[in-house]
Amino acid sequence: MAAVTDVQAPLAEALEPRLYLDPELVELEQERIFERTWQLIGHVSALPQPGSYTTGFAGSQPVLVVRDEASGLRAYRNVCRHRGSCLLSGSGQCKGAIRCRYHGWTYKFDGTLIGAPEALQFGKRLDKSTLGLMPARVEELCGLVFVNLDPDATPLADLVGDLPARLERYRIPTLESFAPSGGSQPANWKVVAENYLEGYHIPIAHPGLMRMLDYKHYETELHEHYAWIEAPLREKPSSNRLERLYAQLVTPMPGLSQEDRRTWRYVFIYPNTTIDLYPDQVNTWQMTPDGVARTRDVFAGYRAAGSGPRTRAVQRLNNWLNTVVLKEDIDLVENVQLGLRTRGYKCGPLSRRESAVAWFADRVRADLIPTHPVAIS
Repeated sequence: MAAVTDVQAPLAEALEPRLYLDPELVELEQERIFERTWQLIGHVSALPQPGSYTTGFAGSQPVLVVRDEASGLRAYRNVCRHRGSCLLSGSGQCKGAIRCRYHGWTYKFDGTLIGAPEALQFGKRLDKSTLGLMPARVEELCGLVFVNLDPDATPLADLVGDLPARLERYRIPTLESFAPSGGSQPANWKVVAENYLEGYHIPIAHPGLMRMLDYKHYETELHEHYAWIEAPLREKPSSNRLERLYAQLVTPMPGLSQEDRRTWRYVFIYPNTTIDLYPDQVNTWQMTPDGVARTRDVFAGYRAAGSGPRTRAVQRLNNWLNTVVLKEDIDLVENVQLGLRTRGYKCGPLSRRESAVAWFADRVRADLIPTHPVAIS
């Protein structure tokens, strides 16, 4: 799975504006992208023992993951086969079975329906053998749990190639969760993803990042199913006191080297999952469509267990720095979403620093074109 390294290779064109604006595409993207790709649900720490469960979404579709009696992971669409109630919410522990909180239909961890209150009232209409939970694919990637609603999906491990080896030194399975959060952004999810995938806007729009990162060596490496971004910190101390304090105090988590101390790394797994790798913590972000012009964000942070006061102070600084950047990005993507409505507008050429935007556009086109007559520039 070689990276794209030929700087002379032609770049794909950006997506046509209406792909960010057409409400008819929202459902198509759910079917052709989000229900056929691997979607992040959470961290293995939410599933410590048999009966543990966690819930989330694959695009708009509610899903649940449970650890079965043999300690394996199983995933299902989070819906009772009776009247459509979501079975579980959040994370927690089942008492031997999955029980719907609406009418009490009960399922084994293998998805088999084993009980329905007052079963005789259904007569012959209640055939338990045909009313099991609707299964989904599930895999763990370095401590992160993903699901895929497509029963014929290629295994995640086959798609991401050497990514697990790259992530290994961060010891993500051993990290503990802290500071989960969420929110929304006033733009199409593809605008949000593209903004994440390029650093071309950093000198103009992110003064804090520009003071901290060595922009000349901000590099993007593209693989078929993921992008890897390296952002080394500047040797010269920032003129901002809090940024300077972070660079001075940060120490690598166990397993990381001093070289890792000076580098921020970002992973984007197509279509909408990010893993941000910092010396002091690992953050994840799932961006999901909420209609055509809004994106729902799910953020999570993970750190080494037993982090001391100094490390926790550094993590607060890191989160403060990234909150500033997020606010700046929200303003940027909102402006883009507004501008895309301009009649007659067509996107200009992409810079080499936007190679991942071209990569992303190609992936989206490949997923949408076979079944929908979209006009692509």
